[in-house]
Amino acid sequence: MLYLHNAARRPRVHFCGIGGTAMVAGARLAIEAGWEVRGSDNPLYPPTSFMVEALGAPVAQGYSESNLDWTPDLTVIGNALSRGNPEVEAILERGLHYVSLAEWLKDVVLRPRKPIVICGTHGKTTTTALAAFLLEEANLNAGYLIGGQPLNFPHSARLGAADAPFVIEGDEYDTAFFDKRAKFFHYLPQIAVVTSLEFDHGDIYRDVEEIEKAFRLMLRQIPRTGHLVVCADNPRAAALREHAFCPVLSYGLSETADFRGILGNASSGLQRLDVFDQGVKWGEFQTPLAGRHNVQNTLAALAVGRLLGIAPETLASALPRFHSVRRRMEVFLEANGITFVDDFAHHPTAIAETAKAARGRWPEGRLWLLLEPRSNTLVTNAFQNELANALRVADCVWIGPIYRADRMAEDTLLDRAGLVKILEAHGVHAHCTDQVPAIVDDVREKARPGDVVLICSNGAFEGIYARFRKAYASR
Repeated sequence: MLYLHNAARRPRVHFCGIGGTAMVAGARLAIEAGWEVRGSDNPLYPPTSFMVEALGAPVAQGYSESNLDWTPDLTVIGNALSRGNPEVEAILERGLHYVSLAEWLKDVVLRPRKPIVICGTHGKTTTTALAAFLLEEANLNAGYLIGGQPLNFPHSARLGAADAPFVIEGDEYDTAFFDKRAKFFHYLPQIAVVTSLEFDHGDIYRDVEEIEKAFRLMLRQIPRTGHLVVCADNPRAAALREHAFCPVLSYGLSETADFRGILGNASSGLQRLDVFDQGVKWGEFQTPLAGRHNVQNTLAALAVGRLLGIAPETLASALPRFHSVRRRMEVFLEANGITFVDDFAHHPTAIAETAKAARGRWPEGRLWLLLEPRSNTLVTNAFQNELANALRVADCVWIGPIYRADRMAEDTLLDRAGLVKILEAHGVHAHCTDQVPAIVDDVREKARPGDVVLICSNGAFEGIYARFRKAYASR
């Protein structure tokens, strides 16, 4: 087996930074593949700590060169680690074999399988989870790696059969401190889905054209017998078809889509979706996911099923039972007639679509939108105008503390006060603060039955979720 230095025992792998969402998924795949697994990370907290604990593998708290004394055959270094980390320095000094997670997945997991790589600025995790669920319901024994906690599976990753499809989230973010290429360059796509293409990750890409170049280069890896699946509703994604070396299937709500969805009436929490393949009725579906963006995600996953030859009736039977992914329009608290919703949205487009979806799902009450500027792009003023337009969907807005603001130059920071001024001019009750308890207190004082409190953050938002649970438990 690759990387095995002692054939008399199982190969040993140490995951440095095992608490990362993708890293813990990779560790699970290694365990299923028969590797002896250990890892290390800084102190972890729920839900990540639960995911790592469920591995049943020894995990050291904190980074130390002594964590490597068990002589692993291979070390997998997480994307969050960089030079100066004690384990990184020890690995380099000892000459240990090290790779990124993406490289390990390529060699050990993906090469013998049929990779289905879900890419795009938005919707990757939901689409990956849905595609994996549909393939599971079709009894294909597929493997998967999902960049979140899927609610239909006990874990975020599974190896699956060696000759089966493997659905994996294809991130355009860089791979490791020693490999600045996009992760999806390692994933050997036989089917690649591109849900959308916009500017993001301003810390590693100069502009959207540089991101487009990365996607175009990724397309060169798809064999002529493979497929590119692109969203016809997103112009930059749709334009990628001109750079493909394989057949292309476009999907979406647009009349130009090859695989087109037409919305019908919603009933009992399900949205009717009629799907046409090249203008011919292909199937009738009921999706439980709210919002236009999630209809597009649904179409992408159905398109994958169509390319794999799964009968539309099989997909239609399974779709209503999909429960999505944790932190994607997830109701985490209902108290005093108020609904509290957690969502991972951290890009103006995703924030706007999520807010519109919340409006559609809970149309009667006021919409509160609580935002933590946390991603490497959202903490800057690169999206100042776009964010103002996205937040205008809400009735009440709170913009919380900018994550690690002290590491940013003042003239590059998001102008929260400027956003508040614009929002107030459009009739939105808007505020900003560095004190998260002040946000909780204001909601507790002013929110009324029927209101929806939507929290948008790709991080912990300084414990705001637990703060709300505690605040309403005491009432």
